[in-house]
Amino acid sequence: MPILRVSDLTIRRGSTLILDRISWTVEKGERWVILGPNGSGKTSLLTALTGYLTPTRGTVEVLTQFYGRSDWRELRRRIGLVSSAVRQMIPEEETGLETVIGGRYAMIGYWGKISAADRKRGTRLLKEIGCAALSERPWLYLSQGERQRILIARALMARPALLILDEPCAGLDPVARERFLEFVEALGKNKSAPTLVLVTHHVAEIMPVFSHVLMLREGRIAAQGAKAKTLTGKNLRATFGGELRLKKKGNRYQLGAE
Repeated sequence: MPILRVSDLTIRRGSTLILDRISWTVEKGERWVILGPNGSGKTSLLTALTGYLTPTRGTVEVLTQFYGRSDWRELRRRIGLVSSAVRQMIPEEETGLETVIGGRYAMIGYWGKISAADRKRGTRLLKEIGCAALSERPWLYLSQGERQRILIARALMARPALLILDEPCAGLDPVARERFLEFVEALGKNKSAPTLVLVTHHVAEIMPVFSHVLMLREGRIAAQGAKAKTLTGKNLRATFGGELRLKKKGNRYQLGAE
């Protein structure tokens, strides 16, 4: 049973073709990177996956349930999303623990009494992401790296089958970025973690734990498959449209000019 299956997904608005016949399957145990330049369709694909953008044609299936045929609100809970859009909406006075617990109810700006069970799980998740000391710290006084980790804990609060990290390193300084990527690497190796999908346009952010790559260009699939065979200079040139050369240093990737 695949975690996610997208079949012939096409989105057209007026005369503009946003996504063109996207077919993509994520199996349990796989960890994917969605790679592409700005305007390639990454954001539109994510919006369709979370049920906020209705396809013109095609289907989105999450654990055998289909958007449009099942309760969309329940399906959205099966997909955890960490993105700048969520980060910007968190109230400045909300504490780390409140932000995490709000993820269980898809609530931003948590209000109401926190149950003992929610407090216990939220506290445990903060400890697991290395942020136990931030439980009572307001969002305003958290660093960007701390915020990203807390948003992951927030997404995990709902026990999703799939966790999408949408350009999570945007705004992080080089040191914070490396620390965050090491955290993602450790998360991906955790057998109890949900299936991971990382959205980026930087090959340097593709950690060894990721097994597959989906490349988008102008709303179409440029390449997809196992990372070892798909992440090549030829495919990157087709995806980004430049004279690029892929380099590998240790177990990390770099992109240079030909």
